[in-house]
Amino acid sequence: MRDILDHLRQWQAADQKAAIATVVKVYGSAPRPLGSKMAVSSSGDIVGSVSGGCIEGAVVQEAREVMKNGQPKLIKFGITDEQAWEVGLSCGGEIEVFVELLKW
Repeated sequence: MRDILDHLRQWQAADQKAAIATVVKVYGSAPRPLGSKMAVSSSGDIVGSVSGGCIEGAVVQEAREVMKNGQPKLIKFGITDEQAWEVGLSCGGEIEVFVELLKW
């Protein structure tokens, strides 16, 4: 979280919306550990990582949706999930990512 905190403060000062994605469950092999975070601003800036790159694009899309509707979302990616193959999670494990709107 510390690696993204300065960016969050800047976005808050600029009155931008932001969503934060957090790895909340890991099953088997995963590219990033439990608790890894990524933040997305309403202007499109991205900091942090929840997967080392393999599912970031899908998580960014979900974060944009969360910023639009304000509803948090739990997303599951895994080797047996067709979406995971599409976005590149081929490490053999599964992760769950919780995406929520930050409220200043």
